[in-house]
Amino acid sequence: MSTESSRVRSMNETRDRILDVALDVLGENPDAGMGEIASAAGVVRRTVYDHFPSRLDLVRTLTERAVTEMTAVLNEVNASGAEADATWVEFIARLWPVAHRYRVLLALRRGEYGEAIHGLLGPVDELLADLVKRGQDTEVFAQHLPAGLLGQVAYGVVFAIADSDLPNGTFGARAATITSLLMLGVPETRAIALVGDQP
Repeated sequence: MSTESSRVRSMNETRDRILDVALDVLGENPDAGMGEIASAAGVVRRTVYDHFPSRLDLVRTLTERAVTEMTAVLNEVNASGAEADATWVEFIARLWPVAHRYRVLLALRRGEYGEAIHGLLGPVDELLADLVKRGQDTEVFAQHLPAGLLGQVAYGVVFAIADSDLPNGTFGARAATITSLLMLGVPETRAIALVGDQP
């Protein structure tokens, strides 16, 4: 292996470590600065700034990573051909680890980075709207709101529960799934049956 490819691999590993640590640090304190992230990652501030010239660049990269993971999950579950409500259940089951990992984006979305985060979530919003529209067209989901808005409301509930999840597991994927299905207009008995024994 050449020295150049080793250097690039090392830089990518450092960048990924900074991103992983930033999720943890910002998850604990959404107002944490680049210095705190650098310290937790075991690098100097200059290294963080070499990879992310500003805090907005770091937040944007975290959001892009979340969008990539969420759109991949949505595309996979949508391809199953299952009823829209069953597809939603599979989506939340597969999204839950990502929701936990990226729940910090909720706090950051409410702050100065809200517009940037919102803009990057466009592909996820579109896929959710398509799924909800499919459910509305087959009368599985309620029609009292446009599909895009209803999808955002139901999806927001999942992140709100992830953001509120207590260490002892009082809430979890099961609660998030049932609550979001209720928001979509699925009857409670059907929502509970769809979720089954999900933890």
